Amino acid sequence: MTDGGREQREHLVELLQAYADEAGRLGHAFAAGQGLHRTDAAALLAVLRAERDGDPLTPGRLGEEVGLSSGATTAAVDRLERLGHLHRRRDGADRRRVTLHHDPAGADVGRAFFGPLAARLDAVLGGYTPAELAVVHRFLTEVVASVAEHRAEVSQGGSS
Repeated sequence: MTDGGREQREHLVELLQAYADEAGRLGHAFAAGQGLHRTDAAALLAVLRAERDGDPLTPGRLGEEVGLSSGATTAAVDRLERLGHLHRRRDGADRRRVTLHHDPAGADVGRAFFGPLAARLDAVLGGYTPAELAVVHRFLTEVVASVAEHRAEVSQGGSS
């Protein structure tokens, strides 16, 4: 690989870091605008994503997803439930199992805040051909998997 290739890769990593920073700041702005602690906002977004993917979270899985202890997860869910953002639902097949679901008001808040961003991103994506989008999709899929794998390793005490 040429040095130019190395520089290009380094620049892509810098752009990914800049994206992560901006996304983090946006998350802080969302949380502040809703009067939420950023952990509560992260929990709410995790619940919304899981429901969108058709696999609602249990409180235990939510804690794993956002890196909270059992007690901290319960406190976050209690706060979000009190604010009308989500609710607990007992599983019909196993009444001991509880899943978390967003309330319409919580989804409306998310849509109002993130809807304009979705429109901006759609406009950006509209400037790419299907073939280019396929490459971007492959790239981002692999980046997300690599970051998740590294996070799992370091969370378990590894240091790759």
